[in-house]
Amino acid sequence: MNLNATIFFQMIVFFVLAWVTMKFIWPPLTKAIDERRQKIAEGLAAAEKGKADLAQAQARVGLIEASAKSELHARMTDAEKHATQIIEQARAEAEIERARILAQAKQDAAQEVTRARDALRNDVANLAVKGAEQILKREVNASAHAELLTQLKAQL
Repeated sequence: MNLNATIFFQMIVFFVLAWVTMKFIWPPLTKAIDERRQKIAEGLAAAEKGKADLAQAQARVGLIEASAKSELHARMTDAEKHATQIIEQARAEAEIERARILAQAKQDAAQEVTRARDALRNDVANLAVKGAEQILKREVNASAHAELLTQLKAQL
């Protein structure tokens, strides 16, 4: 075979192959590459939009959290104020009750002391009468000497 004919034949095959490739293979391949490039661009745009939406959502969440915290703090402050008022009211009522119980106890103690003194006076008067009987060796009439015994009780 002739070397020139081989090179010429190879050149023709090359150009036919190049033409077939450019006509039938290259356009669908370019179209597929362009579609893929477009999908990637859309995906990147969607990702950027998603990032922006996420940043906005995080900002809204931050605002909502701050609002909730301030509202909770305000409500807790109101609750704490209410609890403090209830505690102060309970303390005032307890102080009034304590004062009433203390006054009642003092009054009861004074009455008990008076009863004990009266009982002691009566016992001393009876002992004095018995002692006088022993000294005089005769019986003293309590009803006849009631005024004398009353004076004795008053002196005791």
